[in-house]
Formats: sequence, C-alpha cells, structure tokens
Amino acid sequence: MIITKEALTEIIEHARGRSFEVCGLLAGTEGRVSKIYRMANTEEEPETGYFMDPKEQLNVMKEIRNQGLELLGIYHSHPVSPAYPSPRDVKQAFYDEVSYLIVSLLQKEPKVRAFKIEEGKIREEKIVTSG
Repeated sequence: MIITKEALTEIIEHARGRSFEVCGLLAGTEGRVSKIYRMANTEEEPETGYFMDPKEQLNVMKEIRNQGLELLGIYHSHPVSPAYPSPRDVKQAFYDEVSYLIVSLLQKEPKVRAFKIEEGKIREEKIVTSG
C-alpha cells in the first residue's frame, strides 16, 4: 500500500484521543491512496468494534466509482489493543482485494500496520509513505 504522509497523519489524527474505534475507506488508483473517507462508526459497542452505516458506505462507494477511483483499503483504530486484526476484524473482512489498515493507540506513539485478510488468513503488507 502506498499512502502519502499527510493521509497517514490524517488517519492517525482521526483516531487519536478517542476511546472508541474510528473507521473509514481508502480510495485511489494503482495501489496509491489518494482519498480518505472518514465514516461514522455505528457499532453498538464502538469501544470494541466498528461497523459502517451501510447507506453511508454505499454513497461513498458510488462517489469512489464516479471519480474513477477504486476502493483500496479500509481503516480502523484499536484504542487499547495492538495494530493486529482481532478475530472480529477477520470475521468482518468481506473484501479480499483491499488492505486493512489498523491504527493502534496502545502506546504513546501510534502504530500503523496494514494487512490482507483472505479466507481468514492474515498477511501483513508493507506501507510505503510518499510525499
């Protein structure tokens, strides 16, 4: 996954200081993230999980398509756990082709990692920052 330093900072700032998980979509072309969509977390217990509003997600997916972009990733935060997919994250990984970016706020300095999750198998991806 290739992402600008500014975009990565925006994702971290979205998560920083919150006791609940934040989430969003990452769009771009050719594996390069060029647009971040912050999404509302509608999970009943947002401290331990995230769920995007289906209507909001559909609208964003239409916008991504209309702009000639593709969905490259889904991001969310772990306020009090490591930047690694939880069993729940794996169960909810419905898009094999995208990257799952997780921001952990467990340490003073946020930790960001990306993963591919296919058929329950987790494989870490390298994050390349540009700009």
